[in-house]
Amino acid sequence: MGRLAASVLDSVNGRPAAGVRIELYRIDSGSRVRVAATQTNAIGRTEPALMEGDSFRTGRYELEFALAEYFATQGTPQADPPFLQAAVLRIELSEPDGDYRVPLIASPWGFNTYRGS
Repeated sequence: MGRLAASVLDSVNGRPAAGVRIELYRIDSGSRVRVAATQTNAIGRTEPALMEGDSFRTGRYELEFALAEYFATQGTPQADPPFLQAAVLRIELSEPDGDYRVPLIASPWGFNTYRGS
């Protein structure tokens, strides 16, 4: 069975980003339906995974990371209003047994991501 997990690294403060709110939406025929919501743990990861085992389905999804909210709780200087409210990633999960990990490296001004291992 497949698995989808995410993690966040705070590149401004140089540490895992604990407490980032993440929502997962399935994109189906143009509609966006929330299938999971969580926040990162003390080491910046989604544990348990966003989807795993029987809950895992292939398809098109969006991951939404609430970055402005996170950086505000850290006291990190941001624009007013924050320039980057959220990082939204549209991904395609095509492998039924795929182990998908989506790391996000973030600041109030930008982010980087890739398919992790």
